[in-house]
Amino acid sequence: MIERRLVTNALTSLLGTATSLPVGKGVLPAGAANATAYYVLTPLDSSLSGAFYADMNEDLSLVVQVTSVSAPDKTRPGSAGTLEQAEGLADKARTAFLSRHPTTGQWTNALTVPSVRCMCRELETEPGAMNDPADGIISYVQRFRFDLTPA
Repeated sequence: MIERRLVTNALTSLLGTATSLPVGKGVLPAGAANATAYYVLTPLDSSLSGAFYADMNEDLSLVVQVTSVSAPDKTRPGSAGTLEQAEGLADKARTAFLSRHPTTGQWTNALTVPSVRCMCRELETEPGAMNDPADGIISYVQRFRFDLTPA
C-alpha cells in the first residue's frame, strides 16, 4: 500500500526545491509570516485502483491543490500582492510538476517516494485567481493529479 503521507511530503519537497520558495502542507509555511510569495499544498481526493486478487499492491491516484500566494511586503506599508506575481508563481508550480526533458521525456523534477513510481502527472483543473485585487493578498489555485504504483 502506498502511504499518502509520504507522497504529500515528497510533493512538498519537490515544489519547494524546484521553485526555491516556502511550501506549507495545508497551512502557511513555517517561517513565511513575512514572505511575499509562497505556496500552500493541500492533499484532496485520493482513490485506489483494484489490483489483481494475488497482488496486494494497489495503485494510488492523488489530487493535490496548490495555492500560489502573492502577499503584501510587510516592510512596505500599503503594498499588496499582485495578480502578475500570483500567475508567475502558478507558472513555476506547473513547471515544477509537469515539465519534461525535451529529448528523454523524463520528468525534469523527480518525485522521490521510496518503492513508488509515478505513472502520470497532470493538471486536473486551474480555477485561477481567487481574490479581489483590493484584498491585498492574491491567491491562484491549481489542482494536480498524480497516479502512482508500487515500484
